[in-house]
Amino acid sequence: MKGLDYRWLEALDAVIANGGFDKAAEALFITQSAVSQRIKQLETLVAQPVLIRETPPQPTAIGKKLLGLHRRVQLLEKEMLPEMTPEGLAGPVTVPIATNADSLATWLLPALSPLMKAQTLEINLIVDDESRTLNRLRSGEAVVAISNEVTPLKGCVAEPLGVMEYLCVCTPAFKATYFPDGLNAEAVSRAPAVVFDRFDDMHTQFVSERFQLPTPGWRSHMVRSSEAFVKMAKLGVAYCLIPRLQIESELASGELIDLCPGDGVIRHLYWHHFATESGVLAEMSSACLNYARKTFGEGKISRTV
Repeated sequence: MKGLDYRWLEALDAVIANGGFDKAAEALFITQSAVSQRIKQLETLVAQPVLIRETPPQPTAIGKKLLGLHRRVQLLEKEMLPEMTPEGLAGPVTVPIATNADSLATWLLPALSPLMKAQTLEINLIVDDESRTLNRLRSGEAVVAISNEVTPLKGCVAEPLGVMEYLCVCTPAFKATYFPDGLNAEAVSRAPAVVFDRFDDMHTQFVSERFQLPTPGWRSHMVRSSEAFVKMAKLGVAYCLIPRLQIESELASGELIDLCPGDGVIRHLYWHHFATESGVLAEMSSACLNYARKTFGEGKISRTV
């Protein structure tokens, strides 16, 4: 993109981050008219709007891509500072990571903790379903994504983290009340389940494949927390699909029981990152891949485009 001035991108980022032109001007220590001028110059260059001028302003599709470019350049600059200045890197690198809630609730934070303790890394976690996290990388909101998609974006690598196994569980009392004769279509249509949000299709597929029940054919609570899934199951108010990793102690004690032994749900997870990453970003990827593979068991697929 010939003629791109990164001060224009800085202005765009400031407007989005601060929710308006006035606060962006304060953050950049320039006038509001200077911010507006930089945005106009950027829009002239790309020949289309980069902002939806509402309250607060939102980036357009091209605006999201430009924001992603700006934030990646900022990360690269921070990583190069130790080589460019005698003082070295003054502070940790902030990395936006798009993750699914179940990875966040189980293995991700332990994997990142050594880098956070060393104060080389600050994280900005963007939580979404594993089928949609790659969109966050595509839009530039994140520089790393944990996804169930095997095919990477252009210029990125998708490395296998492993396989997350989900078990359909409940308390013994819940089973006695709703599933005294085991899972069948009639019982499943009466028993309350738990789903993460309206995009969560895991339980829908589970029910559809085994009992041919349509989506309106069974009851569900909507709870946007992996930890709350476990809590609701333990309270005996619902049955749900939960990662085995998250409930090993409850299964061992008998507090929760597996309703479908040997017939759970499998999700393959991949670590999507830019192929050119180095420094702290490379350390982070290595730490997460190593930790996840020890936890899940190493996969075999790695693709680059």
